[in-house]
Amino acid sequence: MAKPKFERKKPHLNVGTIGHIDHGKTTLTSAITRVLS
Repeated sequence: MAKPKFERKKPHLNVGTIGHIDHGKTTLTSAITRVLS
């Protein structure tokens, strides 16, 4: 039995952040993810 082909329905985006600890990188990434999902 062949597996059905997986189809991506949403666009794919990689987000990279650079910065010091406790400067809001996780908060920023979380907000962007919520807006785009």
